[in-house]
Amino acid sequence: MQMLLTLGLLLAGAAAFAQATPAGLWKTIDDNTKKERSLIRISEAAGVYTGRLEKALDPDAKPGAVCEKCTDERKGQPLIGMALIRNTRQNADDKEIFDGGDITDPDNGKVYRLRLKPLEGGRKLEVRGYIGPFYRNQIWLRVE
Repeated sequence: MQMLLTLGLLLAGAAAFAQATPAGLWKTIDDNTKKERSLIRISEAAGVYTGRLEKALDPDAKPGAVCEKCTDERKGQPLIGMALIRNTRQNADDKEIFDGGDITDPDNGKVYRLRLKPLEGGRKLEVRGYIGPFYRNQIWLRVE
């Protein structure tokens, strides 16, 4: 019985550790209104994390909206399905940090360097976009 309890605790710990990555579905919250804004799905392939806008939650969002202010190959492309997070990897020195990539703010088209840090066992994600010493943090909430 003690062996089964120990095995169960080890499996629960492994599951919690597995969730401490940015991979998954995340709910974003608007900085100003504090209302739910969108769902972003972050996926991993060969150690590289990409985040795509999966769904707009804002009732005022225009169906079929495109990134009008993007200045790269995404200009004029539909927001739903767009890769907003690109080329992010787990930090070699600090395994709790994922960085090296970028994040795009579709509202203004600006591209920022990115740092992701799972919090609370992976239930929350600290998203930091920055240019030089200036940055802005958001907390995203795990949906799945």
